[in-house]
Amino acid sequence: MHFFSSQSAGGSWQRRMLRGFWGCTALVACFAATAQTWQPAKPIRLIVPYGPGGSSDVIARAMGVEMSKGLGQAVIVDNKAGGQGVIAMQEGARAAPDGYTVVLGHVGTLAVNPAMMPKLPYDVQKDFLPVALLATVPMVFAVGPSAHVDTLPQLIAKAKAEPGKLNYGSAGNGSAGHLAFEMLKLATGTDVTHVPYKGTGAQMTDLLAGNIEAASAGLPGFLSQAKAGKLKILAVGSVKRLHAVPDVPIVAELGYPDFESSQWFGLIVPAKTPAEVIARLHEEALKALASPSVQRRLEEDSSTAAPLGPQEFAAFIASEQKRWGAVVRSAKLTAD
Repeated sequence: MHFFSSQSAGGSWQRRMLRGFWGCTALVACFAATAQTWQPAKPIRLIVPYGPGGSSDVIARAMGVEMSKGLGQAVIVDNKAGGQGVIAMQEGARAAPDGYTVVLGHVGTLAVNPAMMPKLPYDVQKDFLPVALLATVPMVFAVGPSAHVDTLPQLIAKAKAEPGKLNYGSAGNGSAGHLAFEMLKLATGTDVTHVPYKGTGAQMTDLLAGNIEAASAGLPGFLSQAKAGKLKILAVGSVKRLHAVPDVPIVAELGYPDFESSQWFGLIVPAKTPAEVIARLHEEALKALASPSVQRRLEEDSSTAAPLGPQEFAAFIASEQKRWGAVVRSAKLTAD
């Protein structure tokens, strides 16, 4: 199926990010003098639409520490889980457009929810302005002790033998894990029941307890438990194997050559935020991404820095809305 591919009319998202890198580097140079005119006078709140423990939280906290150094003010992470990210997004949309409230945008809140929820209490295009795309995180598929399988083909075979009986968890309806597993179901022709949670942490608790058989999330949410032998990562959704789990195959190796599923994260601010504020936040975000500490954190989690400037990020969001909207329609997903 076409929408399993990472290709689009404008080329792969990897190539678009490379073009965007040079564009956003030029943007920083152009705005350098202007950006310095905005100096925050109090701490900045970074709203994260999911609970602690997942990729969103990991990236937000790493970025917050480094951005604080350049901005001269603390960047405080505020986890606002629930409502499929709507609670956090709505709070961000209502915030004063003064630079002191930033939202960690996500594939789920920016690209998936608009397709799943036609009556959102905000408009992604009208109520927010993009600052920078930050990173991409490959999705992984894992099982807990109650699954009694060791490979993805075994899980697929078991799901086909027992349609609708197996359960998989995600960080919530519309989350990257939800969409990744639905994409897998479409690719493999299986029927596995979705169990949404309020964040990766809650999902992990039930997976380890055996209350659900499988789950999907970004690698950071599963890596430590996998290393401890408490769960097993069966496959990753990236286009190549990950150095953190080199023995784990990619889904494309297992008979589904067009499969690719990653989540991504970026900074957005309320609409009407002044251009000089956006430019300064963008500048500091790029500096943070290039810092040794953030680079090391991304490498540990097999995440990839993906710096895009405001205009390129806006175009990227639009292309991802089309791609994931196709998955939502084909899988007949709803917010309920």
